[in-house]
Amino acid sequence: MSLPGRFITLEGGEAAGKSTQIARLAERLRRQGRSVLELREPGGTPLGEKIRHLLKHDPDGRGMSAETELLLMNASRAELVRSRILPALRSGHVVLCDRFYDSTVAYQGHGRGLDLAAVQSVIQLAVGGLRPDRTLWLDVAPEIARTRLAGRKAALATSEPSDRFDEEQEAFFARVAHGFRESFHADPDRWRQVDAGGTLDGVEEAVWSAVSDLFAEA
Repeated sequence: MSLPGRFITLEGGEAAGKSTQIARLAERLRRQGRSVLELREPGGTPLGEKIRHLLKHDPDGRGMSAETELLLMNASRAELVRSRILPALRSGHVVLCDRFYDSTVAYQGHGRGLDLAAVQSVIQLAVGGLRPDRTLWLDVAPEIARTRLAGRKAALATSEPSDRFDEEQEAFFARVAHGFRESFHADPDRWRQVDAGGTLDGVEEAVWSAVSDLFAEA
């Protein structure tokens, strides 16, 4: 699917710094005079944000089956693609998304152990022919991620409900990391790996280096 805009997704495990780096990349692009839309998954639309709450925070979402999780993730995604991403790309905007379908492959496919062919089938229904122009894997060592996650939990303990994904066991996150690694090696033209364990400024420069070619002639 060829569209005049640019579509960049940031992927990675918990506490990799995706939202921070998306905000920094968006600001950099805006300083260049580009129109940028920042989104997140699940969410990004009024309907999607309600699904996000059910998936991550609502007590009624605890204990849901892996299949339910897969379908809810992609229900949110289908709405996001059609109501926000595609219109923005058709108008020539840059769309930055905190997670996209590669997270579903990693989390629901590898992490939850669902059949990967079935996962891909549901994803294709949700996104049609849409693919990111560039996907960045913000890769961070497990010990750094654990430290960051503990700090995040402490900071949010009194202000936000708990996130059931943050509470998963290390074996789950190891399977998720393997899933990202598999996707990275399967599509090297689209993916770039970024060491997300450094300083914020250092990671920002690495992110820019990984996407700057998309804007060389834009």
